[in-house]
Amino acid sequence: MNEWGRHETDEERADRKWGDLIQEVRVAQTGVQILFGFLLTVVFQQKYASLEDTDKTIYIVTVVLGAAATGALIGPVSLHRLVSGQRVKAEAVEWASRMTFVGLLLLLATMTSSLLLILRVATHNEAVPWIVTGVVAWYALCWFVVPMWTRRRHAPK
Repeated sequence: MNEWGRHETDEERADRKWGDLIQEVRVAQTGVQILFGFLLTVVFQQKYASLEDTDKTIYIVTVVLGAAATGALIGPVSLHRLVSGQRVKAEAVEWASRMTFVGLLLLLATMTSSLLLILRVATHNEAVPWIVTGVVAWYALCWFVVPMWTRRRHAPK
């Protein structure tokens, strides 16, 4: 039994962690790719020309964030493909995990700026920044606070 309470070799542990990571990435990849695809179509809509300069800037930032998030969340697949068979799975898992975390941060930023843009255009309401802040706080709670609290509270000492 190893220090993690499992009967597995280092290689088996790397295989298990890789499988877990890829399942997690699949969920995030799907969401970011759908969001990014929709974002790419906005510029071709008639209403785009009538957007305020601020809204166009938010849109451009959102598209760039979406592209960066897509790259980070697809990165683990490319990493795996390029290092497959090279006996560096543990290192690949570590780097893929880092890319995934960065991808989640970029996805959070993309979703935040998307929501800001949509609510600004749809409502022209002064409460929009507060609504967006509330949603971002919710994302942060679900994506980071609860997992870190769980990790801290329940991890073996």
